[in-house]
Amino acid sequence: MINTQLYLFLIFILNGLIIGLLFDFFRILRKAIKTSDLITCIEDVVFWILTGLIILYSIFTYNNGEIRLFMFLAIIIGVILYMMLISKFIMGISLTIINFVKKIISIIINVIKIPINLLTNLIKKIFFNPISFVILNIRKFFTKLFKNFYDTIKKVRISNKFAKNPKN
Repeated sequence: MINTQLYLFLIFILNGLIIGLLFDFFRILRKAIKTSDLITCIEDVVFWILTGLIILYSIFTYNNGEIRLFMFLAIIIGVILYMMLISKFIMGISLTIINFVKKIISIIINVIKIPINLLTNLIKKIFFNPISFVILNIRKFFTKLFKNFYDTIKKVRISNKFAKNPKN
């Protein structure tokens, strides 16, 4: 009887360690990727659902669905042990690995950007610069044409004014 309860106590301490690891997983995720408040809320809900499933699975698998107070005490002890002994180590290693991977990805993206920028500039020079040159010259042509047209109409109006008024 005592052996069985000690075994259950150790199982639920292990559950606490797993829950602590799960908690750190979500902490690492939040530190690595900046998320909105809505995503953070969803992550919290997922954490609590997973935690509940872990606890319920253990209760039904190892204790035939009977809930005892010492189980929750063991879970709390497991989480505290994890946070005091292992969490700092896991967080440090995980964030170091994530930052290293981020730097590698950043370097790869910067290397890929170089030929893309060169290709973009080449396409601009080949296609867009001549098109903009043509459009600019067409605009200048029509601006000059309309200015000449406007000046001509102005001259016609002035000469019509003098033709109608012989006094001047």
